[in-house]
Amino acid sequence: MAMEDRIEELEKKKERLRLGGGKDRIEKQHKDGKLSARERIGQLADPGSFQEAGLFAEHRATSFGMAGKSLPADGVVTGAATVDGRSIHLASQDFTVAGGSAGETHSDKVVEMMKMSLRTGTPFVFINDSGGARVQEGIDSLAGYARVFYSNTMLSGSVPQISLICGPCAGGAAYSPALTDFIIQTKAAQMFITGPSVIKQVTGEVVTPEQLGGPAAQMSYSGVVHFVAENDSDACYIARRLLSFLPSNNLEDPPRIPFDEALESVPELNGIVPDDPKAAYDIRDVIVRALDRGDFLEIQPSFAQNIIIGFGRIAGRTIGVIANQPSVLAGALDINASDKASRFIRFCNAFNIPLLTFVDVPGFMPGVQQEYGGIIRHGAKMLFAYSAATVPKITVIVRKAYGGAYIAMCAKDLGADRVVAWPTAEVAVMGAEGAAEIVFRKEINEAADKGAKRKELIDLYRKTFATPYVAGARRLVDDIIEPAETRRHVAAALEILHTKRELRPPKKHGLIPL
Repeated sequence: MAMEDRIEELEKKKERLRLGGGKDRIEKQHKDGKLSARERIGQLADPGSFQEAGLFAEHRATSFGMAGKSLPADGVVTGAATVDGRSIHLASQDFTVAGGSAGETHSDKVVEMMKMSLRTGTPFVFINDSGGARVQEGIDSLAGYARVFYSNTMLSGSVPQISLICGPCAGGAAYSPALTDFIIQTKAAQMFITGPSVIKQVTGEVVTPEQLGGPAAQMSYSGVVHFVAENDSDACYIARRLLSFLPSNNLEDPPRIPFDEALESVPELNGIVPDDPKAAYDIRDVIVRALDRGDFLEIQPSFAQNIIIGFGRIAGRTIGVIANQPSVLAGALDINASDKASRFIRFCNAFNIPLLTFVDVPGFMPGVQQEYGGIIRHGAKMLFAYSAATVPKITVIVRKAYGGAYIAMCAKDLGADRVVAWPTAEVAVMGAEGAAEIVFRKEINEAADKGAKRKELIDLYRKTFATPYVAGARRLVDDIIEPAETRRHVAAALEILHTKRELRPPKKHGLIPL
């Protein structure tokens, strides 16, 4: 056969394989509001950059009608590409081929790309759209899942891992995304361990797939999902934006984008905190004014809303932001907020991303359910995460900084490299009202007008202790600044701390109170 004929045969075979389950099934994806596996890659990667590996892969199963059955690319498209000119490795499950089910070869293709991510120091992106394990392959499919989970663990902390949930992701398949750093779920997707039919059979409870595993459930209630996307295209956009903040691996600094703007003061920051210390406000108004161009990528916005986390930049440098949210539960730390913040802190530390913490916290959330749920153990995660972090840590005390929660929000003695306070800061063991009841109980009880005396002594305590100046005198606060100067002050601190090096005791790893 002449070379021209061989090339023509090759191109025809490639074209056929790239259609996956065929045009009709691709059209069915479109009718369901979903893109095909290859269309998703086209949305995620730079045009023309995708280099496929494993197009001709075939399963070797012979049972239950699998002998001789063709499954193009074995239901998953794998390879390398670039995003904004930076390399990634990826896998995109093809629901048009056997429902994207994962068999032995399917999983091995995914694992091969994960290993290549580790070898090359590039992020790994896994686009999920699968009916689950390929039952015709029995335990071979389970062994394939196990290899994927093991590889997720090997990549953890070495290269960023991002999962896109663009269709069903059920049973064992859900554990691979759970092992990755960030999960982006579309509104049309479902993610759960046991389906509605099993739950009904075991418990009698009737739930819909959306109630059980939709993005609202997995974002707002479980906290498994980090971003909710409108559709596949939006999910790919979020992934691209997220990658723009991250280094390719743990041996690199995050990318610093060109920055030539003057770091001017921001007068609006002077008027954000209300005069009434009990009044609520949105801490996002502080965050966006402190960041370059107000660009803030918030993570898990609908979960544990009493704490805000996300990525931004100051003077072109990527930073991770953690902030109490006074408009939700007064910004108090509870179980979910502690978990949310701790996980984010540990990610940032693993990938050399400096931490900027805004503090306005009245304490840990009281209550029987919080105690039964283990608030001590969960709150200790924040203490551990901040203490273990060796990246630059900058803390801004905006208003309340009370008790153990003040420490948990990266106090000076917890390892903060730079702590500044606004004039509105109240650094104390507890709020002035509670402290006055303890310290001045006798004076209040003996007063003729107990109400007036209580108010007088509360004001006295607040002026004496609940100010930033006492903390400044004890060197727990490095400086007290005008709020308008926050952005400029943080930028200068980041520049100085960029070369920070910190040695820790040699050990295999610390034991965070999980």
